[in-house]
Amino acid sequence: MGSQADARRFFDLNIEKVLEHWGVAEAIREVIANALDEQALSGTSDPVIERDEQARWHIRDFGRGLKYEHLTQNEDPEKLAKPNLVVGKFGVGLKDALATFDRNGVEVHIFSRYGDISLAKAPKHGFGDVSTLHAVVESASHPGMEGTEFILAGVQDSTIEVAKAYFLRYSNEEELERTEYGAVLRRRNPAANIYVNGLRVATEDNFLFSYDITSLTAPLRRALNRERSNVGRTAYQDRVKAILTSCESAEVASELAHDLEGLTQGLGHEETKWVDIATRATQILAANQKTVFVTATQMFIQAGSVQRAQEDGYRVVVIPDTVAERLPAVMDVKGEPILDVGGFLQVWNESFTFDFVAPNQLEKTEREVWRTFPELWKVVGSNARRVKEVRISNTMRMRTDGRAQAEGVWDPGNQWIVVKRSCLDSAAHFAAVLLHELGHAMSGAGDVSEEFEAALTTLLGQTGSKAAG
Repeated sequence: MGSQADARRFFDLNIEKVLEHWGVAEAIREVIANALDEQALSGTSDPVIERDEQARWHIRDFGRGLKYEHLTQNEDPEKLAKPNLVVGKFGVGLKDALATFDRNGVEVHIFSRYGDISLAKAPKHGFGDVSTLHAVVESASHPGMEGTEFILAGVQDSTIEVAKAYFLRYSNEEELERTEYGAVLRRRNPAANIYVNGLRVATEDNFLFSYDITSLTAPLRRALNRERSNVGRTAYQDRVKAILTSCESAEVASELAHDLEGLTQGLGHEETKWVDIATRATQILAANQKTVFVTATQMFIQAGSVQRAQEDGYRVVVIPDTVAERLPAVMDVKGEPILDVGGFLQVWNESFTFDFVAPNQLEKTEREVWRTFPELWKVVGSNARRVKEVRISNTMRMRTDGRAQAEGVWDPGNQWIVVKRSCLDSAAHFAAVLLHELGHAMSGAGDVSEEFEAALTTLLGQTGSKAAG
């Protein structure tokens, strides 16, 4: 009996500050985290979490085995050297977990090839009147075992499930895309989860996605304190942005784009309020789908162009003005231009072909209007010298302001004026369109310019004088 007592050694855990708000689930979380870290560091099999016939829970890894010396460490140099591989700093979290188990009446036994460990209260060395929590270390009962096994008695099954829910591995989260900085996960819970190397460290009520951050920044490493939960957004926001700006999948972009549309109605999530992320969404979406991006104002003012884009099979996505301002200066992820309303009009007009109509194909009322053309052309005289031909088309290019299809166009390359057939509904309508385009031919200038206005004034003066005469 005495020799058995001599084989037991009492190791003072020296826990100075007890995390009173920790429950048993948080303590089990630390045991699981250490098991997963050991698997990652040693490349061994997945940890096992199972319940035995005595209702005790076993958490077992197959790594190198726990030594009592690990309980002296505040930080493990091996884990500090591989922060993107593990979530723990072996020693601190484990001691907190052991103290929590003791406070909540959970019986703990730890086994490895290096010894068996249990918990007991014992006098502090040199201070017999002070009792502290000690690890009771005994010779290994399984000297040939691989890894480390924790056996916990007095733990509810539901508590184990709460502890497992801290880990991405056990949470059945759907991964949408993985990048060099981490993964985007489909949000499925009431709140989005923020994981660091698979361990949940925070939740977000207004995030569109959940995230698993696998490339840690220095501020994030510092923020992963001994509690490992309620990490502030400032610690991980930059990494979330880095993940999203590295995404290229259509699925992520489509969800962001849908959220962007909601943003204009005050319904968007936090990510789409970040201009960099909203811009990235347009870059991905434009490369994967025929898309035209418009602002809420353009949807109203340039409704004709928007409708044309939709008729031509484009998805029209409403974006904030702050994002729209950036689009002319960026390309999509394939290096192609991103289409806003102006870009769509340019593409549409460049691919446009006229559907010309010969005068003898016109309806009777249209031919009567067309017969006014020679007399009108005689009145403008030399002002029409740059125009080789006036033609009629069933189709017409879009106006450059995008509000509707134009009714006429001056084509300087071919030196002809094309008038839309629908303008032949009256002589006045036809004359107005024809003179408008002749003003462009005379001046070589666009609408709302002094040169164009001067040319138009001259033409109207001429035709007005002729009519008065």
